Amino acid sequence: MKHTETPETAARTIVANGLISGTLSSPIKRDTDEAFDRIRIRKVALSGKTLFQLEQLRGPQAFHRNVEEKELEAFLAVALAVSFARAECITERGTISVLSNRRGELTVIQKEKTNTAQATGHDRSKRRILEEGTPIPFLIDLGVMTADGAVINQKRDKFRQVNRFLEFIEDVLPELRRASGKEGRELTVVDFGCGKSYLTFAVYHYLSVIARLPVRIIGLDLKRDVIESCAALASSYGYEKLEFAVGDIAGYRGTDRADMVITLHACDTATDFALAQAVKWGASVILSVPCCQHELNAALGDASSGGEARDTLKAAFRHGIVRERLAALFTDAMRAELLEGAGYRTQILEFIDMSHTPKNLLIRAIRANRPTAEEGGTDAYHALKGFLGTAPTLEAELAKKKEPL
Repeated sequence: MKHTETPETAARTIVANGLISGTLSSPIKRDTDEAFDRIRIRKVALSGKTLFQLEQLRGPQAFHRNVEEKELEAFLAVALAVSFARAECITERGTISVLSNRRGELTVIQKEKTNTAQATGHDRSKRRILEEGTPIPFLIDLGVMTADGAVINQKRDKFRQVNRFLEFIEDVLPELRRASGKEGRELTVVDFGCGKSYLTFAVYHYLSVIARLPVRIIGLDLKRDVIESCAALASSYGYEKLEFAVGDIAGYRGTDRADMVITLHACDTATDFALAQAVKWGASVILSVPCCQHELNAALGDASSGGEARDTLKAAFRHGIVRERLAALFTDAMRAELLEGAGYRTQILEFIDMSHTPKNLLIRAIRANRPTAEEGGTDAYHALKGFLGTAPTLEAELAKKKEPL
């Protein structure tokens, strides 16, 4: 349901629907010292009373105060009239979005909760970390959602991928909490090859907003225009701990530590450089979805090289598409064994159903702090290397891991 309202009636609608949480963003005035970049609101219970906590953000500063329901309504009316052009709210009855145009007219979009028992279709019945129907500002601005929280059909696969990756993050949350410690040390996450950063924004949103962990995330990519666009978007949300940088994976030196390293579709040997860098940092968690793995494929197709595999798998290797797929699988298996030798527990998992993307395997590595790591790879790795007569770039890169960063 979409309609136009005054700031007073919009505020009344939000409160009357039972506000649970909300965010005011897109500040109208940025040229005063008193202006806030963003305001978060959440319902809290204190001393038996229902109150609403206002978290007002200005640069790196955060100011908090608690208000009652009537005061909240008056606060929202003023904020929507003169301070912010956007509000995204979750209420007991559903979601409410308020958008202001250049003339100051407010459009209010209400969406009631869907009864999942009556919903049809796989997407509607499956629980997702980021739910369709709940407007998420960065997904709206990146073109994945409409203003009322509906997923755009052409971006539905991207929405599934983002949610699936967040499920992997959710699985390793205990490791990240352990790394943060009781004192809540700020975690550093590096996303190599972040591209348009759908995933980078989603991970920041999940760890910072949902899991409420102190986190700094760095997105790295070679495309300057894309990085500048992502940095501007992060700044507009007040995500001061979400950074973007232009750079090459192999030569990145922007941090001396990382608690989690992410690589999504880093092409060919770029994945090897990223994995090696993660090991050098001693990252607690590595999540990598490889892509375009040409190195081993080329070696297996070279008639002048190759181990036992050249004769044993000759019938398979003479078919280019079969050799390509086998080479990708062998590469990931060898990478996993090399990470095992570097002191990690590794798994190779299905990232997302093959019908959505052929790049569907994820290497998950958790630092195990084994007292006797097998330098240079496990016995199983060396057996496979001998059989294939070749090795991925990761082996040589890990051999350099004791060099200064």
